[in-house]
Amino acid sequence: MSVDRQKRVRSILISQPEPENKTPYHALAEKHKLKIHYRPFVRVDELTTMEFRDQRISLLNHDAVIFTSKNSMDHYFGMMTKLRLRIPDHTKYFCVSEAIAHYLQNFITYRKRKVFTGERVFASLLPLMQKHSDCKFLLPCSDLLKNQINKSLDDSGLDYTKVVMYKVVASDLSDLSDVKYDVLVFFSPTGITSLYENFPDFVQNETRIAAFGPSTIKAVKDKKLYVDIEVPNKKFPSMSMALDDYIAHSNKRKRSKK
Repeated sequence: MSVDRQKRVRSILISQPEPENKTPYHALAEKHKLKIHYRPFVRVDELTTMEFRDQRISLLNHDAVIFTSKNSMDHYFGMMTKLRLRIPDHTKYFCVSEAIAHYLQNFITYRKRKVFTGERVFASLLPLMQKHSDCKFLLPCSDLLKNQINKSLDDSGLDYTKVVMYKVVASDLSDLSDVKYDVLVFFSPTGITSLYENFPDFVQNETRIAAFGPSTIKAVKDKKLYVDIEVPNKKFPSMSMALDDYIAHSNKRKRSKK
């Protein structure tokens, strides 16, 4: 982190939808007297039945489904409904986290189905899946993830098929053209893509950028931008903790100069 870029922080834009409940960011705003705004930089669009059929993939030919997000689950079951397909009772569900597994209750009678839960990372699902190696697995995903390689899954020898269930597109941010924030917070490479689709002439100057995850950090650096706050790291596993530390040092440093 460059000390020269540690200027006072008064405003932060978080490139995600505003949460319904209080989060550590609310406490952060109160503690440091900040203006924190939320704005999703991308939106999720559903596929039409025609777009789905163009993939020539039969949902019912797969007896196991892998869910890595709530979006993938929403659009998988949504497509089943649009195609008027009955969800087979024997289908097995492999969910990357407990939270996503619990979300299944919105679509199926949970206690009557075979549900397997990982530990928040995809690799934790593989041992569970390999115990059911006779299954044909379906991996619902976005159009952006369709061509991304999952080496661990490819090397597993399991029979799986990726299917695009929804599209991720840039939000219209034109109303932010004259609004400036001290810190922009990104959680995915698509947020960076959206930034440049909306503002192709974006110049960072004194705007600080916080990025979560190696792929997001890489996307920022690929645009020749400076990453002021990289998360997670050995000291701070969460974005709110890293921001708290950065702001405490930056704002204290600014006051000491007065």
